[in-house]
Amino acid sequence: MGRLVSFLWTWIDAIMAILMASMIVLVFTNVVMRYGFSSGLRVSVELSRLGFVWVVMLGAVVALRRGEHLAVSEFSEAFFPRAVPFLRRFAWLVILVSVSMLFWGALRQTIANWSNISPLTGLPTGVMYLAGAVSGLLMAFVAIARLFGPPETVKTAPENK
Repeated sequence: MGRLVSFLWTWIDAIMAILMASMIVLVFTNVVMRYGFSSGLRVSVELSRLGFVWVVMLGAVVALRRGEHLAVSEFSEAFFPRAVPFLRRFAWLVILVSVSMLFWGALRQTIANWSNISPLTGLPTGVMYLAGAVSGLLMAFVAIARLFGPPETVKTAPENK
């Protein structure tokens, strides 16, 4: 099971890298064509926006998994060290509820907009909302694993020397 999960995270990182590279190529090509040849790729704006949404939503999942979101824990660690494991589990419960709402809302928007076709790319507009549903589901799995997994150790910042 661990290898499958590791493969999933590697795959997500690869998808984000491919999307970023594609966005760079699309935007650069569009700029060169607009200013150099007075034309442009009409689909590049829409595809770049779609890629950006997917990169942001998948990046949020990766940041949650790695624990790289902003957190201020000095107060609780300094004044309530015994309550820190409970507070962390409570925070994961709040995260689980929040990403469940994200998943449910994005899934409803995906279904509602799947039949709307974009005039430039011909893709369903629901693909943009699908990013929220996928990231909400993946973040829910991370939150469940952290909520019911072994307790996290108290991390303190290294002292400045």
